[in-house]
Amino acid sequence: MGQPIAGRYTRERFLAVSTRIMEIVRAAGTVEEARRALFTHVSDEHYERFSETTLSFGSRLYIVRDCARAWRAMLTPISDQKAGFSNIQALWDLARGGARPDLGPGFYGEMIHLALGLEGKAVTLHSEEVESPVKLSGREAAVVRSAELDRLWGHVDELMERYGDGLGKEERRRRAGRRRRILKALGATAAQFADWHWQVKHIARNEEELGRMVNLLPVEREAIRKAAAGRLPFGVTPYYASLLDDDAEAGRDRALRAQVIPPPEYVDRMLEHRGDRECAFDFMLERDTSPVDLVTRRYPAIAILKPYNTCPQICVYCQRNWEIDEAMAPGAMASGAEIAAAVDFIARHPALREILVTGGDPLGMADRPLLDILERLAAIPHIEVIRIGTRTPVTVPMRITPQLASALGRLRDPGRREVCVVTHVEHPYEITPELVAAVDRLKRRGISVFNQQVYTFFVSRRFETAKLRMMLRRSGIDPYYTFMAKGKEETNAYRVPLARLLQEQKEEARLLPGSRRTDEMVYNVPGLGKNYLRAMQHRDLLAILPDGSRVYDFHPWEKGISDRASYVGHDIPLLEYLSRLEEVGENADDYESIWYYY
Repeated sequence: MGQPIAGRYTRERFLAVSTRIMEIVRAAGTVEEARRALFTHVSDEHYERFSETTLSFGSRLYIVRDCARAWRAMLTPISDQKAGFSNIQALWDLARGGARPDLGPGFYGEMIHLALGLEGKAVTLHSEEVESPVKLSGREAAVVRSAELDRLWGHVDELMERYGDGLGKEERRRRAGRRRRILKALGATAAQFADWHWQVKHIARNEEELGRMVNLLPVEREAIRKAAAGRLPFGVTPYYASLLDDDAEAGRDRALRAQVIPPPEYVDRMLEHRGDRECAFDFMLERDTSPVDLVTRRYPAIAILKPYNTCPQICVYCQRNWEIDEAMAPGAMASGAEIAAAVDFIARHPALREILVTGGDPLGMADRPLLDILERLAAIPHIEVIRIGTRTPVTVPMRITPQLASALGRLRDPGRREVCVVTHVEHPYEITPELVAAVDRLKRRGISVFNQQVYTFFVSRRFETAKLRMMLRRSGIDPYYTFMAKGKEETNAYRVPLARLLQEQKEEARLLPGSRRTDEMVYNVPGLGKNYLRAMQHRDLLAILPDGSRVYDFHPWEKGISDRASYVGHDIPLLEYLSRLEEVGENADDYESIWYYY
């Protein structure tokens, strides 16, 4: 593996690989002259590389293009203003021997790769020159190409096999033992375990209750204890507890534990703002996009309805962690008057064609109140799609009873009104026979099921999410969205650089069959909505901060329709992310091309 990645990026190395850039900056009379001279140099380098007829740079040619684009964006005065930091000033100081103790390894890592990339010297995992094979054609070429693809998929398959899933023979055997332990600890029968009412009555709400079902690490016990003492939302169903392993150190269930067990820094941050959570943690500014209680509206033809403000299980990084008090909290159901007013609002706005019923988790409600709301929505002539957002197929799959599936199916009116479910499977380890059976009950009633994954650190190893996509389609679930984790300070432990998500989509998801990669990568912009990450025209890189954080200007979705302000967001430093990967046993060199995704 070589030297740990954190030690590779220094001021000395940067100065050694960026001699031409430093010469240009040093020769300028003022910072502004340096800005213009370097901008011109970057453009000239871009032009020169794309003027060569030999194409000797291969795929590195496109890295030159992307680095040039990043340089130009960072060198504009407006980028300095928006980011609150000037990269050209930092280069100016370095060129003149200034101390700049604020600039860390993360900053130098970014600048080293920008300098190398611009000159066509990008170092990636597959940088070695490969001798071109003898040109073939026809059937002979097809046979050789097919063999190459077999070898490629063999490598992909080997990487995906590193990650366990809930359908594997060994996992099922291990979880059967876990379930027996839980039944004994709670004095329950298998029939009770299969009853969703029993599940929600036996949610673990503190470290003592969860500790009866799960082997907890000391740091986990302390975080849960502190969260419970501070009345932060916490809850784990017995079913989900059965998916957690007895040997946490092995790391197979790392993503699942991260779903429900809050890290210490999250607890501390939440407790700091216990009294003003709405203002501190309402990242999406729902308070500014809620025309009436229970309704959020950011787009012309769809709105969110939130009639039930709790869940059978709490996800640590939940978008609405500032709203929910506890799992299955008493009084979480909105009043009849509030629901009537919200439905009336929807009825009075014929532009609304689709309603997402979410919360909280609406399937935490009993059948009758849930169906009452859905039937009232179905009675509105202009509502064409009712979408139900729920994580119960993952956290308490026995909630999807045959009776509920049939009732949802009866709400469909093909050609006029559709009903679908959007769930949140985060990792292959969550896909179990129970989840597959729950989805099948819905599918047999004509209910489509989609998945929204939050791309967190705990699901971001090479081909980890690719395996999830492969298993989702086998289970009857369509990949729908992959969300970049929101830039919420309290959930920094979950965040992944935007570049890693771009890399995953290009280098991993791209190798899968088309039906397995139907998800769209998005970043939710506060108050505005989804910013689509695949297209570079939806954002600009503004700056690299001293700690290596990239600052992006995310464009509003309706920028071509109406005048809206953009959103400036700070990303997670790449070097910090790669160092964390090393801590969990990954080779950072396997992710080397991440530096060139912007």
